[in-house]
Amino acid sequence: MENLEKIDLFNFDLEIGKQKAYLPLFYHIFGRPLGSAPVVVVNHSLTGNSKVTGEKGWWSGIVGENKAIDTDYFTVIAFNIPGNGYDDNIDNLIDNYRDFSVRDIARIFWEGLFFLNVKNVYAVIGGSLGGAIAWEMAALQPDKIDNLIPIATDWKATDWVIANVLIQDQILNHSDDPIVDARLHATLLYRTPEYVNQRFRRSKLDELSALKIENWLLDHGFKLKNRYRLAAYKLMNHLLKTIDITRNRPDFLAVANTIESNIHLVTVDTDYLFIAEETRKTYRELTNKKLNVFYHQIQSIHGHDAYLIEFNQLSDILKPIFNYSKYQLYASA
Repeated sequence: MENLEKIDLFNFDLEIGKQKAYLPLFYHIFGRPLGSAPVVVVNHSLTGNSKVTGEKGWWSGIVGENKAIDTDYFTVIAFNIPGNGYDDNIDNLIDNYRDFSVRDIARIFWEGLFFLNVKNVYAVIGGSLGGAIAWEMAALQPDKIDNLIPIATDWKATDWVIANVLIQDQILNHSDDPIVDARLHATLLYRTPEYVNQRFRRSKLDELSALKIENWLLDHGFKLKNRYRLAAYKLMNHLLKTIDITRNRPDFLAVANTIESNIHLVTVDTDYLFIAEETRKTYRELTNKKLNVFYHQIQSIHGHDAYLIEFNQLSDILKPIFNYSKYQLYASA
């Protein structure tokens, strides 16, 4: 993996009380050299990785030169969730996936930042699982993030999310073709009936073949199977059910009140995984206590995955947040 860096962590204490003797933390840095510009941390989602920009970057529409998160002005750091398999070394996969929680991952990311001598960050941003890790990073270090930007996610796993994690876990542990079958279910959950019905219209590739919707779903499944490890999928799926910044802490408002960051909540109006109404509830609760909380909504037919598709809308939301620091750089130049 080009320019993939590594930090070695030893004797890491997990939330459940176990200790991991060794954890390699892989990451990428993009844009301005470390120490020369404000730092932006980008957290990847369930099947994502640290390759956030450039060729095959999963968020190149948002991160890069002259993009909303402009690599001409920021240092962008993206860590791989340990065990996600991006380093392509099966020895680094994690079989005991139920040992880990989102809080562990957030602590690991802070360990990485401190190792890199990063004490404060301009923004922590992430979508889906990555956004939940961002929430937990803010709860762990409430005075070290200027802008918290969780997208298409939540600060807690709802019963709906936990139920879908269980279905995925059952498929991953009992199917004869687990990654393909789990991906069929997940892909539908990440989209909407409106999108699927409008795109495929009960059409076939030809008279003798399967329906296009079936072909499309299976294609998603086999593509993931060809690039993703089963152990990684089990771990990432499990992490979703551990999202809860209030676990073994006071209630949500008490935890959120300690967070000094500007909080930019970004939802997708058609998200069927982390539904927008839950984020609106969070916004209403927070605005009773804090002035620096903002709600943004992406309008899309695509559902949960819209944050990976609707780049124009997302850029319009993000540019005012990231332009502020750019103007400061101009002023101090």
